[in-house]
Parts: sequence; C-alpha cells; structure tokens
Amino acid sequence: MRLKPYMALGYIRDHPGATQQELENVLFMDANTVVLILNELEAAQFSIRRRDPQDRRRHIVEMTPAGRRAIERADQARESLEDEVLAPLSAEERKTLRGLVERVLDSLLAVPATKA
Repeated sequence: MRLKPYMALGYIRDHPGATQQELENVLFMDANTVVLILNELEAAQFSIRRRDPQDRRRHIVEMTPAGRRAIERADQARESLEDEVLAPLSAEERKTLRGLVERVLDSLLAVPATKA
C-alpha cells in the first residue's frame, strides 16, 4: 500500500465517522488529492463514502472489512520496516525519537493553515 492511502485509511480506522473534509485538513492535502485517494481506496473496496444524513453536502468515509484487513497487513509491514530501520537504536532512544517526532507533528497541527 502506498503512503497516502495508508495514512488516509489509518485515520479512517482511528476516527470512525470521519468526513472527507476532515481528511483534507488532518492530512494536509487539497480536496482533489483526497478525492483521488478515496477513489483508489473505494476501487480496492477498502472504504466507502456516503452522504452525511445530517448534512447532505458532506461525505462520511467508512472502512470496509477488506480495508480493515489491508490496514492490519500494512501496519505489520510498517512495524517490520521500522524495526529494521531503527535497529541501531535502543528502546529508550526509540521512545525519545518517537516523542520528538510527535511533538513536531503536534505543533504542525496547532498552526492555523494560511491561505495563499
């Protein structure tokens, strides 16, 4: 699985009821890119979009059972690759690295998007 679909599917898994707009915001992607990714996930039968019954303008994205199996396999492959890449680091060093990366990502999420 490629990185962007993996990120989208992981977010959908972790945030049931996520909207297409929400994916655009949290993945820092424009609407067209998210549509292409969701088209790819739907073609693979990993997700479905449906209209939000509360607001017909919005699409809610849901994971299918096939999507759940695919993300589990992709997670296992990522963990294996992560173990290989981080092999020189101790458990404590990995924990420190993870914490630092999370701080950077959190700060990115806290910065309001600027319009060009």
